[in-house]
Amino acid sequence: MVEHLLNAEPGFQVFFAFFLMAVLFLFAVLGFVTYGILAERKVMGFMQGRIGPNQVGGRFGLLQTVADVLKLLLKEDTIPKLADKPLFILAPVFAFVPAFMVLAAIPFTDAFQFADIGVGLLYYIAISGLTVIGVVTGGWASNNKYALLGGMRAAAQMISYEVPLVMSVIGVVLMTGSLNLNEIVQAQTGIWFIFAQPIGFLIFLTASVAELNRTPFDLPEAESELVAGYHVEYSGFRWAFFMLSEYVYFFAMAALTTVLFLGGWHPIPFLGFIPGAVWFSLKFSGIVFLLIWFRVSLPRLRADQLMEFGWKVLLPAALVNIFLTALIKTLF
Repeated sequence: MVEHLLNAEPGFQVFFAFFLMAVLFLFAVLGFVTYGILAERKVMGFMQGRIGPNQVGGRFGLLQTVADVLKLLLKEDTIPKLADKPLFILAPVFAFVPAFMVLAAIPFTDAFQFADIGVGLLYYIAISGLTVIGVVTGGWASNNKYALLGGMRAAAQMISYEVPLVMSVIGVVLMTGSLNLNEIVQAQTGIWFIFAQPIGFLIFLTASVAELNRTPFDLPEAESELVAGYHVEYSGFRWAFFMLSEYVYFFAMAALTTVLFLGGWHPIPFLGFIPGAVWFSLKFSGIVFLLIWFRVSLPRLRADQLMEFGWKVLLPAALVNIFLTALIKTLF
């Protein structure tokens, strides 16, 4: 088998190498999801004055999430009798595949990136928007009024907050003159855009939390109103797919924030001897911790407050940021 691959056409060898890297990267992302959930539970436990997982896998509960995953994989896969079975089965796939596809365009270091796309930022925004299809499909196919309401609410929220999210990065595009994520990182050699674009950063961070359906914008999964939202009828590994897509987007959004506003792999001055991969990991971890902190500290908004905040606060603020950026760019 190995000799056959070595003697194959160069094009096939390149394809196989990329395929193998993609599989390995998928396992790395799954590892992040597994221990990202554990880290979230431990941080929440610390901030709320409780212990958190500490039974399975020693005093730190290192195998607790692994046990949870095994439980989900072993649970019975139920499909409601009156559900639209083909769509019910495909909906988790529609939700997860775009979440993994967007990672191809993100440059983690100057040497580690799957696809240096000229319009990488546009690619990320376009592909990530496809997840809405999986969410709405899951809610519709379940033939459950709570699931349908959750799916429609999630679609309204994700589409509404995608507008200020896109508008917030236009300032970065104006300053760099490019949609290429590598060029955006290189433009931050002198100053990170979190300092040059503070309004854009705050809008982007807020809108990204809403896009991830995380507290305080977790209205699609409001247990007190919708039982469990659009995936209320899902169980076992199909429910795990929805959960997986949410945390893969968590990974992707934290990485994109690092690239757009924190200088990517660029070091702090006078500490350039530390490898770029370490810097990216530190900044990325800081964003992940911040998003967990939001979940612990902030109460859930009402549905009307959520929509008003997106259209009446974030969108005007994003337009003001674009105007100020264009004015400063023109004058200076």
